Amino acid sequence: MDFREVIESRFSVRSFQSTPVEDAALQGILEAANNAPSAGNLQAYEIVVIRDAEWKKQLAQASLEQWFIAQAPVVVVFLANPDRNRSKYGSRGAELYSLQDTTIACAYAQLAATAAGLGTCWIGAFDEDAVRRVVVAPAAWRPVAILPIGVPAEAAGPRERRAPDDLVHQEQVRR
Repeated sequence: MDFREVIESRFSVRSFQSTPVEDAALQGILEAANNAPSAGNLQAYEIVVIRDAEWKKQLAQASLEQWFIAQAPVVVVFLANPDRNRSKYGSRGAELYSLQDTTIACAYAQLAATAAGLGTCWIGAFDEDAVRRVVVAPAAWRPVAILPIGVPAEAAGPRERRAPDDLVHQEQVRR
């Protein structure tokens, strides 16, 4: 699959088959996240891989009861680690760059999963403290995204997107 096909075929999966995610596929997904660009190449994020059924249920509970999360064979939690950027970039690095680094890493993982024939759904709706407790993360680390990964049990439906002319602005924002 070429890159454009990966982008166009990616969709949010909320129903997964019980088929396990192969270790090699998961390793490729994690390597893609590791290769994502980051401010100062500091990679101000941490990644937690969850396969345990009870932990996945706790993450689903913490994610406003989105139970399909527990159905995925693997769930990956992306956390910003602001201290990795703080010394070089100060408060902007800690408060913004670490979040940007984390989201870019998750996006790379999501696209790598799609390229491997797997489905994902970016989860941003959750109780941060509850997620932090589930993954036993330090208080300074901020959960940013949860990514359930598995073989889709559903097909992609049609998606409407904004027209490029509505979203792209040349030189200045149109009013």
